[in-house]
Amino acid sequence: MDRHPISREGYDKLVEEIKHLEQVEMPKIAQAIATARSEGDLSENAEYHGQRENQGLLQAKINQLKTRLANCYIADKADMPKGIVAFGSTVTVRDLKLDEEESYEFVGPGEEDYDGDVMKILTSSPIAKALMGKKVGDKVEVTIPRGIMKLEVTKIVEHGG
Repeated sequence: MDRHPISREGYDKLVEEIKHLEQVEMPKIAQAIATARSEGDLSENAEYHGQRENQGLLQAKINQLKTRLANCYIADKADMPKGIVAFGSTVTVRDLKLDEEESYEFVGPGEEDYDGDVMKILTSSPIAKALMGKKVGDKVEVTIPRGIMKLEVTKIVEHGG
């Protein structure tokens, strides 16, 4: 599996989320299970079974976040190449079919945000993969679920540290 770049801030955010889930949320569920268990017959105890299911779902989320972290490396945006699309850069592209411009910032896992004027998208997304290494004026075709996008890079802004 490919390793993906992540900023120090994004890495710290994921570590904090895992810590919170393990040290705050998991003990709450364990206490709720203990309370439900004390209410008697477990075979007919919906509260007990519901909390056990919640515990399993929370553990799955923790495992998913840990896997995400394991598949990342911390990248310093200031060390990224200049003048080309790279991790941490914000690129403005013109959709050649719709004649509209959109801007994307390429980020690591846990940093994505699809709201706002500049969408923060994963470096592993189809659009980011197609644009990585491109320069202003370069054109690409990207296959996405809704079809093929034809894009032209119109602006690149590098982000330092």
